[in-house]
Amino acid sequence: METRLQKIIATTGLASRRKAEMLIASGRVTVNGKVVTELGTKVDPERDHVKVDGKHLENAQPFVYLILNKPKNVMSTLDDPGGRPTVKNFLHGVSVRVFPVGRLDFDSEGLMLLTNNGDLTQALLHPRYHVPKTYLIKVKSVLTDAEIAQLEKGIKLEDGMTSPATVKKVRKAEANSWVEITIHEGRKHQVKRMLEAVGHPVIKLTRVKMGPLTLGDLGSGEFRFLTDREANALRDIVEQRRTLEKEGKDPGVRPPKPPRRPGWAKPSKTKRHSTKKARHVA
Repeated sequence: METRLQKIIATTGLASRRKAEMLIASGRVTVNGKVVTELGTKVDPERDHVKVDGKHLENAQPFVYLILNKPKNVMSTLDDPGGRPTVKNFLHGVSVRVFPVGRLDFDSEGLMLLTNNGDLTQALLHPRYHVPKTYLIKVKSVLTDAEIAQLEKGIKLEDGMTSPATVKKVRKAEANSWVEITIHEGRKHQVKRMLEAVGHPVIKLTRVKMGPLTLGDLGSGEFRFLTDREANALRDIVEQRRTLEKEGKDPGVRPPKPPRRPGWAKPSKTKRHSTKKARHVA
């Protein structure tokens, strides 16, 4: 069965789909001895001989999924030209090359999903799929009900209106307060910009949830492999929304949220997961 060349390279774990496209465009990939630079090229992995930098591709590795609690002041990439620490520094013992699904700001922390499943990564990052992400945030002063209503309705930023967010007050101190915000987009610095727009600069930001995945009590800099149930839940999200697309429905449609209750809400509890690094293979 013929498959796009960049997908074949990505499924081996050698590089992400985007990096594979760069390898092809720069003339570093050959098929049956001939350099191929056309990104739309399809090959049959059973018959064609694909090489990258003169080396045969190894067999595709099993899919691996893991959650990392990214510490503050760590890049959410695998490499950094400036020499700053990256998430790769915390993946000790992971023999398969995995790639971050999305990013967190350098000074932010919390849940990051990493996998070598390129198809799943693309689907989860697709803007139409609206995978919800929840953040626990410390802000200056206390948000008023009117400001929360603004965030829940949508904020006008320089790059356009944001989609409605879900906002919960968590707790307050003398000068600052904690809120929990769930968004369904992935714009750069979005949550920080939203809160600055209503007059509350962010002091600390931690991502605690992404789709069906929760950070739980995973320590800073620690990682764990997903359970079968969690990995299947991610696949289900993608399949359900692809089905909606095929049926001509909007895959980004979400059920209406329940009305916000007045007063201070307790932090949402997350189920404790074992941090035992048992390899998950799908």
